[in-house]
Amino acid sequence: ACALGRTPPPPRAAVRCPPAGACFSAHLANVSYAEARGACDQRRGGLAWVSGEPELRLLLGLLAEAAVPAPALFWVGLKRSASACTHEEQPLRGFSWEGVGGGAAPQEVPVALGRWAQEPLRSCLTARCAGLHLAADPGDGPSWGWKE
Repeated sequence: ACALGRTPPPPRAAVRCPPAGACFSAHLANVSYAEARGACDQRRGGLAWVSGEPELRLLLGLLAEAAVPAPALFWVGLKRSASACTHEEQPLRGFSWEGVGGGAAPQEVPVALGRWAQEPLRSCLTARCAGLHLAADPGDGPSWGWKE
């Protein structure tokens, strides 16, 4: 899985692999969601999706390793179709993960992953994408949240 961001490229590529499952890599470019998905496809991967806190920590660590300056927005495989509505009571607000490598992305989302940097627009009419937003945090490391 890969995450593409909207910041200048790092001095080197950053890659992290969990003990089991797909590896994550960060590729920094100022591109649209569709362009990011296409770039990941060309690398024989897909936009990253997060099924739990261990994967989220791995992804945040990867972005820290890539020396990404905050604020930054990274496209991940988080999308809401035109026929789906915003659901304020759900952690991902009606968004879901696009499948990776032909597999099915997880549908159950831990409440801890329902952190939004900015609440998505309420809608049932248009397809929308969301990314991982990193913000500067005066505490210990960057803070994060999903952002439409």
